Amino acid sequence: MTAPDRHTLLITLDRRSPITSWAGVYRQPGEAVAVTAHLHLLTLERLDLTEQTWSAFVAVLADTLGQSRIALPGLGRVAEIDAAELTALPGIEDFLLLRRIRDEAVSGQWQRIVVDCSGIGDPSALLRSGAVLAQALNRFWPRHRRLAVAAERPALAAMVAAVDSIDRDCADIAEVFTDPHAVAVHVVLGADDRGRRLAQPILADLDLMGLPLASVLVNESAVGADPAGTVELTAHLDEVLTVRTDDPTVAITVIRRSPEPIDRVARLRKLGVSFAPPHGRAQGSSSATVAVLGGSGLDTTFELSWPQLLPEPDRLRLGRSADDLLVTVSGFRHPVRLPSVLRRCQVVDAAWDGVRLRIRFVPDPAVWPQSGTGRG
Repeated sequence: MTAPDRHTLLITLDRRSPITSWAGVYRQPGEAVAVTAHLHLLTLERLDLTEQTWSAFVAVLADTLGQSRIALPGLGRVAEIDAAELTALPGIEDFLLLRRIRDEAVSGQWQRIVVDCSGIGDPSALLRSGAVLAQALNRFWPRHRRLAVAAERPALAAMVAAVDSIDRDCADIAEVFTDPHAVAVHVVLGADDRGRRLAQPILADLDLMGLPLASVLVNESAVGADPAGTVELTAHLDEVLTVRTDDPTVAITVIRRSPEPIDRVARLRKLGVSFAPPHGRAQGSSSATVAVLGGSGLDTTFELSWPQLLPEPDRLRLGRSADDLLVTVSGFRHPVRLPSVLRRCQVVDAAWDGVRLRIRFVPDPAVWPQSGTGRG
């Protein structure tokens, strides 16, 4: 049973966030700090997580080198790099943030976790980092090759296990964050020109990543906002979301302008904002379905489809990397893991009917089982 004083955990990813001063607590990166009887605050910083992870990796690496009877070129130099010398590990920091959030989510300590993504440049890039890292790992060092290396050189088994652990974490993070029964995504848009420009691209990114959008909040306090802008944006969102899905699971809420500055938690409460809970319905690529359009064996035609906003249909791009379909929507690329039956197929074409993205596949003769029916 969850303890009553471990009810809600607020996680901020912005090292310059004013939340600590609003809450009247000291910043303690990496540690949950009690704000009230029912609220704790956790501040996560990329550099701290990177240094901690690098130190653990170097320890594994040093142990590997100590057990190996043969020289392992380059690894000795890597092991000599101190964590304090690092400023960043490209592409890894976002994954480490998501992994720590996942760890808190599955710890059983909290009834609710709220992640504040307002302090990062591109939340979409953060949220897709696990899938992108997994795709890169298995592209440059496929799992079957890792296992072969571990079997041939037992001294490398610990390192292979460490890489496998990251790969599993990536898959686990993707599963957790796209679970519509446990996660609800809320998008805040200003009632201004920027909010109107970003509405469709942001919702399209969420569709592509398969994240469960629960609500869109229109902020009247945005710079340049006006009553007419609020009406225009809410009408636009209503139209977009109606086309996007026939299931009314996404709420649109207007947050009225506060008569006083928001400079402490008590004034945040006065806004009366409530967040819709998880609605339990898979969205976007997470709800993808496979249909057999006709034929059998090598003549079978399959169709993979899901609801997808396309603000700029002419900028849709498709690619392939091993078991992933690389989909680019308005310059945002995300790997979508293919169902098993399509991993032995080739893409032949794609179409968008204004609601669903439909991609057709045919078996690849080089890898398709000759005796199969194509419906396994």
